[in-house]
Amino acid sequence: MSLTKINATAATLTKNRTEGAINSMSGMCATCVDGCIGMCEIGKSAYRGHEVIYPQPFGIITSASEKVYPVDLSHFTILGGIVGAEGIKADSDKALFSNVNIETRIGKNKDIKLKMPVIIPGLGSTAIAKNNWEGLAVGAALTGIPLTIGENVCGMDPESKLEKGRVKHSTDLEWRVKLYKKWQRDGYGAIIVQANVEDTNLGVHEYAISELDVDAVELKWGQGAKNIGGEVKIKDLKKAQLLKKRGYIVLPDPTNPDVIKAFENGNFKEFERHSRVGMVTEEGFLKRVKELKSLGAKHVFLKTGAYRPVDLARALKFSSKAEIDLLTVDAAGGGTGMSPWRMMNEWGVPEVELHSLLYKYVDKLAKKGEYIPDIAIAGGFAFEDQMLKGLALGAPYFKLIGMARAPLASAMVGKTIGKTIKEGMVPVYIERFGNTPEEIFVTAPALKRELGNDFEDLPTGGMGLYTYMERLNQGLRQIMAGCRKFALEYIARNDIAALTHEASEISGIQYIMECDKEEAEKILESR
Repeated sequence: MSLTKINATAATLTKNRTEGAINSMSGMCATCVDGCIGMCEIGKSAYRGHEVIYPQPFGIITSASEKVYPVDLSHFTILGGIVGAEGIKADSDKALFSNVNIETRIGKNKDIKLKMPVIIPGLGSTAIAKNNWEGLAVGAALTGIPLTIGENVCGMDPESKLEKGRVKHSTDLEWRVKLYKKWQRDGYGAIIVQANVEDTNLGVHEYAISELDVDAVELKWGQGAKNIGGEVKIKDLKKAQLLKKRGYIVLPDPTNPDVIKAFENGNFKEFERHSRVGMVTEEGFLKRVKELKSLGAKHVFLKTGAYRPVDLARALKFSSKAEIDLLTVDAAGGGTGMSPWRMMNEWGVPEVELHSLLYKYVDKLAKKGEYIPDIAIAGGFAFEDQMLKGLALGAPYFKLIGMARAPLASAMVGKTIGKTIKEGMVPVYIERFGNTPEEIFVTAPALKRELGNDFEDLPTGGMGLYTYMERLNQGLRQIMAGCRKFALEYIARNDIAALTHEASEISGIQYIMECDKEEAEKILESR
């Protein structure tokens, strides 16, 4: 069901009174009764207004679209074969899935090495990200994949020290960077610091490069969940006033005496902090990339969202001209919990359509001999089959799969398990595996051998993320072996087929009934 027909959802803690009789146009109960207390989204909006725009409860959830799009990755299937092997000798004793190589290198000079083709895009100032940063940073570092510190971290940090409106110190950002670096192994992965309009005004990249020895920085043009600046909710009056002083848009105005009185009386319990929308120009983008490189940034990335096709073209062309290292394109439907709910569902170009356009645009530039940055795609990826389909959809140009919500979920679960272990209250569902991290987490014995005494300091949130990634690592290698592709560079568009004509028309991927048609006919006609 399209979300346009829905007037109630778990995301906004609303429901219809007549759940079996709903108007398909408005989502309202077929019989809206005088006297109802207003459980639906319209009803709740009648007394909580703008609060109902956002998923709830703030700070402890991640949210993603409920909308069912006309085409998604399930409309493609992965093709396997029985002949040959690419990237390894065609020998049954050698062509084992355990010998599939999914390590890769990215960047203009290919000097960022990864254990697997995954990047965790920007997770910034939202409470859900900060509360789980330990698991995210440690798990990503141990896995050997890049992790991006998202927008507004310095601006939201009460302990940030500013001079003339520029960041000179941020306890939060320093902690995030150093935690990842502490657990980083053998130079794999990278910690990336992102900046939006507010961060740029605060000089966050300058601080990260000069004081925290950050090599990789990312410019932010938006994300797949929303086409406006980021927003969070603030429960503390003094913090709301501090953020307004730092230049953020804070609603309602925390310096207004009437607003202060209403807040203290409990009329409302949260302020909203909003970021400004960016105003992109080719000249400004090229200038900023040049500035960052002159400041000492070894790698410059760009992350953009599910904007209209012409803006996707701008992102690619500007990135090509600036010769950046990585372009991440995030499709509609994702989110970490604070995107306006209707916007999360009803704006932007969906995954298959956006990434199919991206492939066509990249291929056009490549055939003209223009520089192509490495490409990462994001938009709801969670499992190994989706990873293979995403990489194949844009082969040979798509290099990485961006995942945020799924890794965050694994870190949260790992953290929760650790908490239950400490409390001696491991749930029965988990207890069947044991009562200690070594018994519950399947990767723990190997990690303990590798880390030695450091294992005792390993947070279970990090173990959760690492173990989830271990599953994806093996799962992807198994699927690739079935495709007879034993290294990432051999993945091709013909490793997948479209199951519907519509999916084929959108993507340019061959319809399943047309695949191998000529080759099959030759075999059948042969003697």
